[in-house]
Parts: sequence; structure tokens; C-alpha cells
Amino acid sequence: MITIDVFSDPICPWCYIGKKRLDQALAARPDLPIAVRWRAFQLNPDMPRDGMDRQSYLSAKFGGADRASEVYGQIQRVGSQVGIDFQFDKIPRTPSTLNAHRLIRYAQRPGVEKADGLMPALFQAYFMDGKDIGDVAVLLDIAQAVGLDRPAVQEYLNSREDEDEVQAEDVFARRLGIGGVPCFIIDGKYALSGAQEPEAFLPLLDMAVQEQTAGQSSVES
Repeated sequence: MITIDVFSDPICPWCYIGKKRLDQALAARPDLPIAVRWRAFQLNPDMPRDGMDRQSYLSAKFGGADRASEVYGQIQRVGSQVGIDFQFDKIPRTPSTLNAHRLIRYAQRPGVEKADGLMPALFQAYFMDGKDIGDVAVLLDIAQAVGLDRPAVQEYLNSREDEDEVQAEDVFARRLGIGGVPCFIIDGKYALSGAQEPEAFLPLLDMAVQEQTAGQSSVES
């Protein structure tokens, strides 16, 4: 089994693009046994829990609407190449993603295992539907839509379970030298930073397979 640890944030548009490109790469290696693990990285770790007005956020981040429009225009053009129709104008607030990361962590628990459906649903809700994915009610709707047990998720999100773990994972990523996302770590050895083209994944996947095969051969001999 080849593991791919994906450090990402569900409000990062490049992470959405990166997921699409990873999916394309895996489609080119359909016989590989792959386990994708989503790891927490918060673009705005100091964001208030209730988020902030989107325009205020963009002004603080980019210094003005013109620069923000230029940056997001480029992202829209790249997104359209992988089938993403970003609707940035629909986003009224930039949320804290602490609870979204907790939900992702919950969805990856043994016996739950709904993260494969949850991640695109979070991206869709935020980038196309303009929903506040920092809001627990919104997260509950998304969780239910992908097959998670709503009452169980509500109890979980209403607690503070896994908050420390999510924040610790974010700190761990930064200590690894990850300063931006997405970042893909293949089999714990090979790192690929940014929303790379699908072809960039293939040699790393192939090397991981070769090393696992060589390791198995040496054990058997």
C-alpha cells in the first residue's frame, strides 16, 4: 500500500486544483493500491472562530480589490482547465477552518472512512456555493450529504475533541518546512509541493512502488 499524505486547507483554491490533478495522476495508475490521508494545514491559523468578512480579508491579504481580482482571475483560469468553476464572488465570509479540519479527521476514522467524499463536498460548498464552512450547521449538512451520521457528527463538533490534534498537525507541518499547500508526501519519502500537473506525481509513485517491491524481495530472500 502506498500512502499519500496531503497537507491542505479546504479554503485553499490551489488545494482543490491539486486534488483534481492528484485524481488524474491516480487514474493513470489504476492498479496501484493507494491510501490518501488528509492532513491539517490552516492558511489562517489565527482566524477568529466565526471568521471574517471576505472583503476585509482580501484587503488585508492582498492590499486591495484590484490585486485580489488579479490573483483570483489567474486561479479561475487554471481551475477551468481541470473542471472547476470557481465562484469567488459568492463567498461572503472567510471562515476559520478548525472545525472543517476536525470533520475531516472524524471522516478518516476507522469504520467511518468518508473523507474521499467529504473533501470534494467541502470544496464544492465553499468555492461554488459560497457556504460558510466554519459554521457547524453547514458542516452538518455536508456531513449528512456524504453519508456521515448527523447526530454523531453533531455531538463531535459540539465538543472540543481533536482540536489540539488538528492544531498540533498544523504546527508539525510547519516544522517540516511546509509553508504553503497543497503539499503531497508520498510513502513518507517524497514531497511534492504545490498544485503540480498530474505527470509530476507519476515518477514518484513509480519509485515508491519499486522501493516497496525491492524491500519485499529482500525480506523474502
